[in-house]
Amino acid sequence: MKDKKNKENLTQTEIEKFRTLLWEKRNELLGNVSHMEKDVMKDDNSELSHVPIHMADLGSDSYEQEFTLELMDSERKLIIEIDNALRRIEEGTYGVCEIGGEQIPKARLEAIPWATCCVACASSTEKMNAKRNESYGKYGYLNEIEDDEDSDIDDVKKVS
Repeated sequence: MKDKKNKENLTQTEIEKFRTLLWEKRNELLGNVSHMEKDVMKDDNSELSHVPIHMADLGSDSYEQEFTLELMDSERKLIIEIDNALRRIEEGTYGVCEIGGEQIPKARLEAIPWATCCVACASSTEKMNAKRNESYGKYGYLNEIEDDEDSDIDDVKKVS
């Protein structure tokens, strides 16, 4: 097995630069999440709370709240990835592909400082995930099962 310690490719100065980038991005995301939380959980005791609301406005508000919650979840996941990258810096494994064990190119780390693998391994992983998503439907069921369910609905329509 390859030694996953990053000693030859990144200099200590470069590692410190990436550490700084990661901390800056982490702090930015935490600020974003905090701001979004305040917006989503805002008090309904405003002056406008007594004004009649149109049903379409309620739908828009609900959509915006759901969108914000999903964005917050996405940003929290990115914070976890950044925390993991900071841990890899401390362990001395930062910049090493977790799948293949080779050095992640500096250009990739500059673009995505929390990257866990090289482009080739990331591409392979994405292709495998895409194939899995083709096999499984939106809700995690095999597409064949979904097709059977659709045919059952058609059978019920014919009987009616």
